[in-house]
Amino acid sequence: MSWFASRIRGTSRRCWPALHAAEAGSGAAAAQPVRATSLAAVLASHILRDGEIVLMVLKPSLWFILLSSAWFVGAVLVASLAVAVLEHRGHDHRLFEIAGCLIAGRLMWATLQWMGRLYVLTDQRVLCLAGVFSVDVFDCPLRKVVRTRLVSTMREKLLWVGSIEIIPHEEAMPSAIWQTIARPRQVHERLLAAISRARQSGSGCE
Repeated sequence: MSWFASRIRGTSRRCWPALHAAEAGSGAAAAQPVRATSLAAVLASHILRDGEIVLMVLKPSLWFILLSSAWFVGAVLVASLAVAVLEHRGHDHRLFEIAGCLIAGRLMWATLQWMGRLYVLTDQRVLCLAGVFSVDVFDCPLRKVVRTRLVSTMREKLLWVGSIEIIPHEEAMPSAIWQTIARPRQVHERLLAAISRARQSGSGCE
């Protein structure tokens, strides 16, 4: 059992269910630990409150890396081919080596962004942690979520992933997006159910 999971148990008496178990309709399934990461350490040490129950912890799909880099990769390829054709440098390997380095660098950056993202749903709040060199935290009580929206680009629909926009009641607070997640409809339904329960019980209001 990972360090992060042990800290979660110390914070709450209940274990949070694995996402795939919930999607299968088995609420009594055993909890599945999340790998201990720097973001998980921040979450367990500084964000979770006493008695708060973690319902769901997600990371973006690995397709996030390719989708977030697609425009840059396409632009580099088009520019490289255009230079090669216009300047008759089709046999200049240095041109394509530079293009390859640029693409590899962009994919590495996207990988770091993927590693730095974590989406968390508790019985009181919805959170989005993101960042490479520093962690930005979106923290909104469930009762203050005015609307959620399931959005999917054409590329995301082809890959069976999607994004969820979370819009808080306070206009001063920016909205957040759970970006490029697998099984977006099921995740969105769980988020809506948690918001409904929080409003009915009066929790998630701090």
